[in-house]
Amino acid sequence: MSERIFEDRRAALEEAFFARHNEALLRQLRESDPAQGTHAALAAASGINDAAVLERLAGLGIGAQTFAAFALAPLVVVAWADGTLSSEERSAVLSGAHKAGLKAGDVGHKLLEQWLAQPPGPGLLAAWKAYAHALVADMPLDQRHALRDVVVGQAEAVADAAGGFLGLGNRVSAVERKLLGELAAVFEG
Repeated sequence: MSERIFEDRRAALEEAFFARHNEALLRQLRESDPAQGTHAALAAASGINDAAVLERLAGLGIGAQTFAAFALAPLVVVAWADGTLSSEERSAVLSGAHKAGLKAGDVGHKLLEQWLAQPPGPGLLAAWKAYAHALVADMPLDQRHALRDVVVGQAEAVADAAGGFLGLGNRVSAVERKLLGELAAVFEG
């Protein structure tokens, strides 16, 4: 019984450490991107080329680094969906980070590394859903769908990265498929 108590306390201490560390990195990320960035930088970070969507994002104060953090949270959550993170999933998330313009040493990249070292708590997905829902609340349907296609497409690539037995069969697990549906639903209203 005492062994279980120590295990519970160890887990609580680890969670508290990572929560404090993640909060510090998030604060640093918010402070490092006050200028919102240009449309070109936002397009490079997001993979979105629709000028109306880029204008909407910029109008809401979302710059290149803040969009990268926004866009990568679903990738991380999908990668950890089954409770483990494979090397293929890690590589797929890091590839998404590279495409989003995050470089090693960047604040956003440091936060991502924390999420890849230790599974983030359920609060990450809840916060992302709330942020994404608020972001698209007044967005026209075609713009929502364009943004959904980018975000969910990247998450699908992570889900597909390590699926199947020897790369055969259903590459996306049921829990990943359910999570992908939840991510897509955020953009529907």
